Amino acid sequence: MVITTKAIVLSAIKYGDNSLIVKCLTECCGVQSYLLRGILSSRKGKLKKALFFPLNQLEITAGHKGKGNLEYIKEARVEHHYHTIYTDMTKNAVVLFLAEILNTAIQEEEENGPLYRYLEEALLWLDNQGKTANFHILFLLKLTRYLGFYPDASDEHLPFFDLREGIFVSDAGYGHVIAGDALTRFRLFLTSDFERVREIRLTKGIRQDLLNALVAYFEFHLSGFRKPKSLQVLHEVFS
Repeated sequence: MVITTKAIVLSAIKYGDNSLIVKCLTECCGVQSYLLRGILSSRKGKLKKALFFPLNQLEITAGHKGKGNLEYIKEARVEHHYHTIYTDMTKNAVVLFLAEILNTAIQEEEENGPLYRYLEEALLWLDNQGKTANFHILFLLKLTRYLGFYPDASDEHLPFFDLREGIFVSDAGYGHVIAGDALTRFRLFLTSDFERVREIRLTKGIRQDLLNALVAYFEFHLSGFRKPKSLQVLHEVFS
């Protein structure tokens, strides 16, 4: 079966001497992996390596056999041309970090329209903004809604947020919590949107604490989730 669909690139890994295995979130069929034979050596082919940068938004025409094997892409074009994401050092670091998160967080091979639209719109928003220091924190927090473990804020007046349970609690328990000034800012993120998130003032330390806590939150709630290698790089970019 040949399908045409929008797709967001999650990863591209070299295979052999001149091929790539590209993993995408497709609008029609969830996560799919494609083998692009000879793409690194061919100068005349329709497919170019530059199309498959992390979180690039494409329209692809692909063969889907649906037997658990690697699929193939016949044609691809850029659906949305980014203006700043790959040229702005800070945004590029954010995108590489988020791509690493999404690559392990999203696994289902089925259509998830709301998740796809969220990623599509959030990335376009990032591309069109100047100040983006808080974007990645709100992005991850909102992402949990589509993955099924958004924080329960019904008791947000309590002094701790339990990362294991996803709820506000009165006791720190075993210590996997957000507390103090970081919790005050965390509450603000829970009621914010991308337009207002730049108004949240964070010190370098609190920004790092919140990001580390959110990564731990993903680890607690997603089986097989791995802490991204680019986490430390992102800390350094915002330091």
